[in-house]
Amino acid sequence: MLIPRSIRGRLTTIAVLVGALIFGTSSAVAVVTVPDNLRDQVDARVELAVRRTASDARLGTLKPKIEVPARIQFVQVVGADGRVLSAGRLGQRRLVTGFDPPEPEHVYAVDRNITGLPPHVDPGGDYRVMAMTVRSPSGPVTVYGAASLGDVNRALKWIYGIVFVGTPLVLLIIGLITWFTVGLALRPVEHIRARLAAITGRDLSRRVPVPDTGDEITRLAVTTNSTLDRLERSAETQRRFVADASHELRSPIAALRTQLDYATAYPEETDWYDTGMRAMAATDRLAAIIDELLMLARLDAGAVAPRSTVDLCDLARDQAERRRTGRVPVRMRPCAPAPVLGSQTQLDRVLTNLLDNAVRHADTRVDLDVSLDGEHVVVTVTNDGDSIAPEDRERVFERFTRLEAGRTRDRGGSGLGLALTREIVTRHGGAITVADHEPGTRFVVRLPLRPNPSP
Repeated sequence: MLIPRSIRGRLTTIAVLVGALIFGTSSAVAVVTVPDNLRDQVDARVELAVRRTASDARLGTLKPKIEVPARIQFVQVVGADGRVLSAGRLGQRRLVTGFDPPEPEHVYAVDRNITGLPPHVDPGGDYRVMAMTVRSPSGPVTVYGAASLGDVNRALKWIYGIVFVGTPLVLLIIGLITWFTVGLALRPVEHIRARLAAITGRDLSRRVPVPDTGDEITRLAVTTNSTLDRLERSAETQRRFVADASHELRSPIAALRTQLDYATAYPEETDWYDTGMRAMAATDRLAAIIDELLMLARLDAGAVAPRSTVDLCDLARDQAERRRTGRVPVRMRPCAPAPVLGSQTQLDRVLTNLLDNAVRHADTRVDLDVSLDGEHVVVTVTNDGDSIAPEDRERVFERFTRLEAGRTRDRGGSGLGLALTREIVTRHGGAITVADHEPGTRFVVRLPLRPNPSP
């Protein structure tokens, strides 16, 4: 059996097969059992009438006119000489001939077509005839009883019509209803498919229609649009990332190429030591940008670094010790143990980026503080340089974003440090914000505290 490939065809086939199983089983049961049940009911009525009349004949209490029960066409008592001794409803003419019970005191049955009956009885119909021979005071007599099979035959015609004509018609109706109902239910899915087929990588702004049925298809459309939203944002971020990365990498490469071109063009006039130092500075900047780009790419790809218990107080103290003698010293207040669960390398990168940014923009001072606030570890890095306007406090965490004040003060930054810092903090279940502080800027990092860390 070939199974349709479409959902509409499969559901229609399943509905028809289930209907065929149910109706086929019930029809088979009806065809097997109903005819016998109907005939058994007729047999029971006729046999009861025959036995009652035979009992009266046996006792000698038989009357010339017999009271015939309802739905029994006639009852006759025939003597040994063939004369009708007693009858009910249809007179004294013998109606059944050629049917004599072979043994007395037993009821025998046969189907007969009896003609010559009055029109109001059922002329020319099929009858169920039963006969029983008993001994009466005047000698042996035979009791005949008959009931029409017309009702039975009409009922069987209806049953056979329903089984052999109605069942296929019902199955056809089930198939058509299922076909059109499923088609109507799947019409929004077809619209969604057509709209998705029209969406390309160059244009992710289109969305699929959302039906107002509130069912699974509505949820599918909503989820599809949410996925398209994420894909559009991801594609836009990727395009901006590639463009900005190309720009940021092009500048130091162009500067390095210019220096080397000039040095090779005028070797006698070139200070090779100074040229080498500037080339090393340019390559260091390139290496820093590439490192940050690689780490961001790994974070975007969902890479998970090995995690353990890290004491942010110890990590911050080491950073402050290394920066004590720089252009702007980093001052740190004593702190209590501040354990968090995370990657020591990545958390150290967070402190490095925040302190590098603070030193780059500070005038005379950078403060580093680690404290506990309920179930969080709070790290603050404060400098006394220029403040960040409230409307720019979210923008500074975007990739390759550098405010005008930062570009004027220092052209060596890449605009990736704060973006990378936020990615790392977010992956560790924390948050980073720019807090109000005058003068200067304060960055606040909140990370979940890990109480009672295991060794």
